[in-house]
Amino acid sequence: MIDETPADHEHFIEDYPERPWLLAGLGGLAGLVVHLLLDVDSEEAWRYALASCAFFAFAAASFVLGPRRLVQSILFSLGLGVVMGGLAWLAVDSGDRVAGEEFAFAAGVFFSLLAVPLFQAGFHRRLWATPYEETHFHVWTDAVTAGGALLFVLLSWLLLWLLDALFGLIGIGFIGDMIEATGFVGLFCGATFGAAMGVLRNQLGIIGTLQRVVMLVFALLAVPFAFAIMIFLFALLASGGSALWEATDDATPVLLACALGCFVLANAVVRDNDEARSDNVVMIAAALVLSAAIFPLTVFAAISMGIRIDQHGLSPERLWALVAIVIACAYGLAYWVGLARGRLADWSRYLRRANLHLAVGSCVIALLLALPLVDFGAISARQQVARLQAGEVSVEDFDFSALRWDFGDAGRDVLRRLAQREGQIGDLAATALAKQERYPVSIGRPRKNYELAFDFEDAEVRQWVRDHVAASPWLCNGKCVVIDLGSDADRRRIALVSAGRVETVGFRDDGVPDPPPPASIVPPSDADLSPEDVEVREWTGRQIYVDGKPVGNPFP
Repeated sequence: MIDETPADHEHFIEDYPERPWLLAGLGGLAGLVVHLLLDVDSEEAWRYALASCAFFAFAAASFVLGPRRLVQSILFSLGLGVVMGGLAWLAVDSGDRVAGEEFAFAAGVFFSLLAVPLFQAGFHRRLWATPYEETHFHVWTDAVTAGGALLFVLLSWLLLWLLDALFGLIGIGFIGDMIEATGFVGLFCGATFGAAMGVLRNQLGIIGTLQRVVMLVFALLAVPFAFAIMIFLFALLASGGSALWEATDDATPVLLACALGCFVLANAVVRDNDEARSDNVVMIAAALVLSAAIFPLTVFAAISMGIRIDQHGLSPERLWALVAIVIACAYGLAYWVGLARGRLADWSRYLRRANLHLAVGSCVIALLLALPLVDFGAISARQQVARLQAGEVSVEDFDFSALRWDFGDAGRDVLRRLAQREGQIGDLAATALAKQERYPVSIGRPRKNYELAFDFEDAEVRQWVRDHVAASPWLCNGKCVVIDLGSDADRRRIALVSAGRVETVGFRDDGVPDPPPPASIVPPSDADLSPEDVEVREWTGRQIYVDGKPVGNPFP
């Protein structure tokens, strides 16, 4: 194994004594700015924009800042900070007008993670002539130094808390008061992270050795992981994929995570050149298996997502998942092409070339998707309405609330047009459009792990029940039978019958459910009761029966 570092990035690995102090100062300033901007009860977009700009500019500088090409490093760091600040402003300022803005910002973060090592390797100057060895070196050393710096921050906090406890034994609490001071947390975290990064970046020669140790550990993990992936793929193909298709909710992220694991572990064996690659036959075989497994895993993920879309249609989240699947499939297909072209003699060289090309392509795609160029909410809303008009989903099962809350302004525009129609579609669309809160009881969007079976046809009341159970999913255990109990005064009474429980609820004319009934009144445990204090009175009402047996409490 050859122990060398690429010659052209010496300005990143040479000793720079001022680097720890410089990065500690920049980190402390950036942390203080972020803390002061965000430690307030405010949703102003400019605060998040400036905080993101400071954070990402410092983060980039901690990796690229060096004595040579200093101006380029400063401009790159500031440019990345401005880009991420702009994306943060768009995400916060858009509010619920644009669907999936958090995914757009995540795409910007992904762009940043790829842009830093490409800049370090000089891709902006040499383009496709950039040696793969340099990019590979920077990706791994960046990961190692960032992990080491985060560990140092954690240890620094532990030490600070220990000192606070120590001085507290003698009645001195200035450290605790300092920790509680406004802005100290951000200042301390930024300064300690910057100082650690400065020290570690000055020791990249040693870090390069540590990097090879990390890659060796990963290479060892490649063998059992490859064996497990082979068993999974053979078992899946033998079953015809039935087990996978029955678990479409969780299959896609698990498959993509496994494909990512195959990519990381395979490259840990492949390294940055054939001389550094392991000569162990078992590890090479494992790398071949993992490289070949990426494509089928991503194809299965695509099929799983396709089944989900066929069942429920498009949504912004599913479109973002499709983007991730397409990129993953591109990597898997490129690896297959590299294995076919390189055969057993030269396959690793083609994989390294594919890594560089795909990294650049993914970086550009991530930046384009982070910008407000494509409205996934509008695409999803149009497709959902097309499914409704084509009869692929019934009016009763169509999720009008999703158009109101999940697809941004584009979804609400479509919902307004539906509300202008006559008949059942117009009524349900108008009801969904008039709501001010989607889930008035619970916080967030609960997962739908229940199934509703109605014994009545009233579409409006059905939608009331769906919304109520979505807000309180604990009302149903698995399959839930919904029974119409009729009207009582100004309330529409509904019973929810499921395994082990019965719940009744009354709805007002506007669909708002009654609050849950109070707990049963019981006599106090210390009451001095006598037979004269207890009586039985006549009461008449109705009772729900399942299989001829009464369940739940009687009701009027």
